[in-house]
Amino acid sequence: MAKMSETMRNAEKLVESAMKGNDASHDAAHVFRVRDLALSLAREEGLSASPNSMEIVELAALLHDIGDYKYTKSSSPEEKIAEEFLESEGVDEFKKSKILSIIKGMGFKEEIEGHGDSKKHRDVEFGVVQDADRLDAIGAIGIARCFTFGGSRNTALYNPKIMPRSDLCKEQYMKKGEKTTSLNHFHEKLLKLKGLMKTEAGKRRAERRHKFMEDFLQEFYEEWDGRA
Repeated sequence: MAKMSETMRNAEKLVESAMKGNDASHDAAHVFRVRDLALSLAREEGLSASPNSMEIVELAALLHDIGDYKYTKSSSPEEKIAEEFLESEGVDEFKKSKILSIIKGMGFKEEIEGHGDSKKHRDVEFGVVQDADRLDAIGAIGIARCFTFGGSRNTALYNPKIMPRSDLCKEQYMKKGEKTTSLNHFHEKLLKLKGLMKTEAGKRRAERRHKFMEDFLQEFYEEWDGRA
């Protein structure tokens, strides 16, 4: 247990070091919120009786955004960096395999492609980590993150002439420099996340955050059009 505590501390240090250059939408604070949310969801889902499961959840949550493709030239470096870290820490093969499987399959881009909902990912550990990451993408914090990321890329707030993409594929989603708006991101992704929650605990929490986004969008459009 002492060794695992040290591994968690080292994972936190890796997160702070690797993500220090990111904008505030995908910084270390995001990862630590996801870790805390994932552990909270795991307890609600009954995983607290299994130390191994809680360790898998915590490490997967901490490592899930290391080397995010949005901030690198590679399309999937996350697993490589995470794998090297887990090997250096001597994490056993079973835990390492589970953690890397969670990281590889939890992204929205994977769900678009159809891999995120495959049977091998329908376990509670996977569900709570993915749900936690998605909960941090919606609600008040999700709204703040959306506009923070958009601002970092000089993305327009809203343009009625640029419609949300309805048939979004993985390649389009990942394409950098695609002409879009921050408001479109709500329709292309964020408003869909409530329906993609995997755990009952995640579904319960998503309801409130989703409603907050709907209210925000209604107010935004009314203000934009001069109706409010």
